[in-house]
Amino acid sequence: MRAVWDNAPCSVEVAHQAVSRSRRLKETSVRTLLRRLEHKGYLRHQVDGRAYLYSATEPQSSFAARAVRQIIDRLCQGSVEELVSGMVDAKVLSDQELDRLAVYVRKRRRESK
Repeated sequence: MRAVWDNAPCSVEVAHQAVSRSRRLKETSVRTLLRRLEHKGYLRHQVDGRAYLYSATEPQSSFAARAVRQIIDRLCQGSVEELVSGMVDAKVLSDQELDRLAVYVRKRRRESK
C-alpha cells in the first residue's frame, strides 16, 4: 500500500521497484498482491495501454483507522478501552506519547461541548 500511496497512480513495475528496496519479491508476486488488494477493495485500477495503474481507494489515514477498527473488533471484542489499556500495560506507548494523547483527548472533549 505504501508503494501505491507514494507513487499513485502506480504501475506494477513501479510498485515492484519500491517494494524490492526492502523485500525480495518477484514482480509477479507484487502483481498478485496488487490484484488481491484490489479484490479486497483497497485499490482500484485504470488501464493505460497494456499496463494497469493502481491507486488507493482511500487515504492512508482512513485506511489505518479501518485496520485498527478491525483489530479492535477481532482481538478486543470491540473494546477500544481494552486495546488502549493493553498497549499502556505492555508499555507500547511511551510517556511522551501518553502525554500527547491526554492533551489530544482533553482538546477533543472541549471542542465537542
